[in-house]
Amino acid sequence: MIERIWSGRSWLYLLLLPFSALYGLISGLRRLSYKVGLSQSWKAPVPVVVVGNLTAGGNGKTPVVVWLVEQLQKKGYRVGVVSRGYGGKAENYPLLVTDKITTAQAGDEPVLIHRRTGAPVAVAPKRVAAVKALLADTLLDIIVTDDGLQHYALQRDFEIVVIDGVRRFGNGWWLPAGPMRELSGRLNRVNAVITNGGTPQSGELSMTLAGRLAVNMVSGEKRAVNRIPHAIAMAGIGHPPRFFTTLQQLGADVQKEYAFADHQMYTEEQLSHLADTNQNLLMTEKDAVKCFKFAQPNWWYLPVDAQLPQEKGQAMLNKIDSLLEANKKFK
Repeated sequence: MIERIWSGRSWLYLLLLPFSALYGLISGLRRLSYKVGLSQSWKAPVPVVVVGNLTAGGNGKTPVVVWLVEQLQKKGYRVGVVSRGYGGKAENYPLLVTDKITTAQAGDEPVLIHRRTGAPVAVAPKRVAAVKALLADTLLDIIVTDDGLQHYALQRDFEIVVIDGVRRFGNGWWLPAGPMRELSGRLNRVNAVITNGGTPQSGELSMTLAGRLAVNMVSGEKRAVNRIPHAIAMAGIGHPPRFFTTLQQLGADVQKEYAFADHQMYTEEQLSHLADTNQNLLMTEKDAVKCFKFAQPNWWYLPVDAQLPQEKGQAMLNKIDSLLEANKKFK
């Protein structure tokens, strides 16, 4: 239902417009308060790159964070990552993510990013606190924030917005009548726009999510998705149909699909009945990081990697390089 409302295919969004206007007013006043200095923001001693979005729901933001971190690491930079840690609840914040920290504590995305990149990751509702914790713990050249475009308490040097190229901005309204956290005019003030799927508009970088080899969650075996028979697909991400479409494009033998809420935590009892011994449960990597402790031998996950055009992707990295070089000279 919410997809129909946000896409404009249902007139029910009209009933929510007063609440959207209020949301827009409050968010606008909050942004203005930082701009004129009524609310204080903090400038980190190293460059900060924000990877965020304008809409609620999954846009492919975390794969972009992983891609960016890996690209910067290849250049020899020491990269740290901060996140709000949606879906997790720690006893104390900020929380430094280690191999022993669970998704129940840190949330699924921070654990996934740390697992994939090895980068130091800190989680806190206030991202300034997370950045300070990282800088106190290790020597870093740059900070990447997973989400936080609207978190103006932390000053940023470079902003990247990720757009779902198929759904884009829906009906264009603020929450809750539409999917917008900020209106599309905000794109005029960011440094780069990455479009996940669909057709990119002028000035946008096209991105695809590529993944062919599924990984067995018990044995670690890697196998082409189209060689996993009798698959039962599940996804607890912002937009589960994207994962199911990917499996279809890869020729997966999917017999049934289960969509769960984004950031949902799972139990063994909840998932064990989805696939019998003659079937294989196939999930996203974001789901898998929450299930390794009780995974079954017939459970698999599909890692995906963000792929950007070589020339345009390098041009964006060069701009971030310039920030890092300027920061070194300033010091």
